[in-house]
Amino acid sequence: MNTDLEMVLRLVLATFLGAVIGFQREMSGKEAGLRTNMLICLGSALFTVLSIYGFLGSDPSRIAAGVATGIGFIGAGVILHRTGGAVVGLTSAATIWAVTGIGMAAGAGMYVISGAATVLALVVLLLPHLHKPAGK
Repeated sequence: MNTDLEMVLRLVLATFLGAVIGFQREMSGKEAGLRTNMLICLGSALFTVLSIYGFLGSDPSRIAAGVATGIGFIGAGVILHRTGGAVVGLTSAATIWAVTGIGMAAGAGMYVISGAATVLALVVLLLPHLHKPAGK
């Protein structure tokens, strides 16, 4: 397959997989919804494709490490501390982190792994949300 076409297909796959997760988040009324997850997955796939094909001769793991570190800042921005000691946004932050990995896997051409990770993330997000009673 033409390398350019394969790179584009990797980006399209990442965007689609991010949309799958993002749709669930959007339907759950979360701030980090469809577009956010699509763009995070696309961006991480793009950085991965660039690290593999754009910087020949350099170590692709350096860019992957930078993506993994940088996404932490976005995840941290999603977590809020509300009055009364409630912390919200942990699942959204974890979802952003997972979607980044899915995008990186798609960008690296690991199609089965990225698809399986998307299914697993969706299963986790669809698990029942159990609340602990306040003060217990």
